[in-house]
Amino acid sequence: MTARDARNGPTIPGQQGTDLWTVQDVAAYLRVPAKTIYTWRGKGYGPPARRMGKHLRYRPVDVVAWAETSTETAA
Repeated sequence: MTARDARNGPTIPGQQGTDLWTVQDVAAYLRVPAKTIYTWRGKGYGPPARRMGKHLRYRPVDVVAWAETSTETAA
């Protein structure tokens, strides 16, 4: 995956700013379909998200930390 600035989605790990990621950004970073992110969330799995009105937002640092430490699978 190529690095993009925060206005256009995921950045290189370790260089995240204060901008939040969308479900699509998280899916791109983890290389899974966006539907998988929603499914994981429904099962209580996946990176922690915050609800902003009707939208989900993710802190990049939380997504990276979750990806690095996640060992279980969402069956």
